[in-house]
Amino acid sequence: MIVEVKLSPLTLKRWQYFYANRRAFWSLWIFLTLFIFSLFAEFIANDKPLVIAYDKNIYLPIFKFYPEQTFGGDFETEADYKDHYIQEKIEAKGWMIWPPIRYRYDTVNYDLPSPAPSKPTYENLLGTDDQGRDVLARLIYGFRISVLFGIILTLISSIIGVIVGGIQGYFGGTVDLVCQRVIEIWSGLPVLYLLIIMGSLVEPNFWWLLGLMLLFSWMSLVSLVRAEFLRARNFDYVKAAKALGGSTFHIMFRHILPNAMVATLTYLPFILNGAITTLTSLDFLGFGLPPGSPSLGEMLAQGKNNLHAPWLGMTAFFSVACMLALLVLIGEGVRDAFDPRKVKF
Repeated sequence: MIVEVKLSPLTLKRWQYFYANRRAFWSLWIFLTLFIFSLFAEFIANDKPLVIAYDKNIYLPIFKFYPEQTFGGDFETEADYKDHYIQEKIEAKGWMIWPPIRYRYDTVNYDLPSPAPSKPTYENLLGTDDQGRDVLARLIYGFRISVLFGIILTLISSIIGVIVGGIQGYFGGTVDLVCQRVIEIWSGLPVLYLLIIMGSLVEPNFWWLLGLMLLFSWMSLVSLVRAEFLRARNFDYVKAAKALGGSTFHIMFRHILPNAMVATLTYLPFILNGAITTLTSLDFLGFGLPPGSPSLGEMLAQGKNNLHAPWLGMTAFFSVACMLALLVLIGEGVRDAFDPRKVKF
């Protein structure tokens, strides 16, 4: 069964305008390629083989725990596949397929040619940090966490912001006045300091940190959506829908919201950019993800603390700079594609 997706003439014209912006178009493809690549980090950088064939059986260590005794070892603990003794046992009766990078983000390389942090080598292409962990593996895992964190935070905060802004703009009056005063007070709080204080009171993890940042990030779209609803609620088609007995929910989300979303969509790449930057800043200051987690901010802190190992600072700086630059270029392309002064139907 073939599903045919038909785009409206205006949507098609916007896509054509975005496609014509080569910087934005190629930035989108590069960013998506890197993101999809990072989603399979366990298959790219891991200290466990992808597949093991041993004694006419197939094993998948990435998905399942196997004790050392499974491969002829002596202990019931999980097999250390980088141990030469276990490798010899497996290769005596089978074979292994390793991922391209034989290190996870938390794997310590004990066979370094020099004290950690060690310089880039054939085995560690971007060198190791001051704990002997592979920098390239941590970069792949850290990129994935940063982008996933930013995407989840952007989607949830945008939904909340659109709902609050829509309610303010549609009802106006006392509802709008009260909400505006609350938002003004809430937005005046020092967000970064509060995040640091809250992060120091509890041991933050991915979801706890996401919830803390969500308390403040939802306000980014409220004013924009509110203005669109205030403008559109007096249009003739909205008055006609009210006269025909349409419910408030139906009028808000069926008739007004699609028009408000045109301007909202142009801000999403920049909101994503800000979410990733905030997470990176918290990790750099030590108030972000738990210690040991793969993080771009932690890599920047490694570079600051180890100036004698320039590959650490350069790797972290260029990875963060390139990621944010790609998002900015994508955001500019989306903004221009939705600009009614440039895209005329």
